[in-house]
Amino acid sequence: MTQLPLELPFEEKRGAEDFFVSASNEAAYAAIESWPDGWTDALLVLVGPEGAGKSHLAAIWAERAHAWRAPAVLRAGDVPHLVSNGALLIEDADRARLDEAELFHLINVMRERGGFVLMTARTEPGSWGLSTPDLVSRLRRAPVAAIEAPDDGLLRALLVKLFMDRQLTVDTRVIETIISRGERSFAAARSIVDALDQEALAAGRRITRAMAQETIARLSAAQETAR
Repeated sequence: MTQLPLELPFEEKRGAEDFFVSASNEAAYAAIESWPDGWTDALLVLVGPEGAGKSHLAAIWAERAHAWRAPAVLRAGDVPHLVSNGALLIEDADRARLDEAELFHLINVMRERGGFVLMTARTEPGSWGLSTPDLVSRLRRAPVAAIEAPDDGLLRALLVKLFMDRQLTVDTRVIETIISRGERSFAAARSIVDALDQEALAAGRRITRAMAQETIARLSAAQETAR
């Protein structure tokens, strides 16, 4: 009998001890670890593909710096309050609704006060579509820490972590099947694990290599249809 899967919440661990360092992210990790003495600017831009671990690294930094998180919509009048803490995290800056004049003002005031701003985004500032020349120039001069596409070691560690976060135990053959047959990206790894979790719950059985193969094929077919 097929069970109706329930959307049960799970906590994705984002402590410093839960972050896996490999060749693809070691430069970004080192930039975060070097704060504050190693930062050459008040602003650091952390870039990487979706699901690459930007939010995880940002959470590590925010905890250490006791940083506040900027609201999704940055409006006129927000700057005096936001800079008062001395450390600010702005996530998904390439997608957030940011008042460009206020953002430029915020960065300048934070520099004057010796504070710090960490911004995360999928791409570098030059491709954000900003129209304020001074802000574009300022962001382009800011240091950028990039997370690259995952290597096998990082992808394997990420898959293990994603399954563990869901309290799922899988055979190593399942992990290797996902690495060899699935799309090699952070976002795809998360989608596959989520789909396998739902499939195993609906079928009332453990995750197997065959289930992983079938799930990957189904997700790939769905992506082809959507294109």
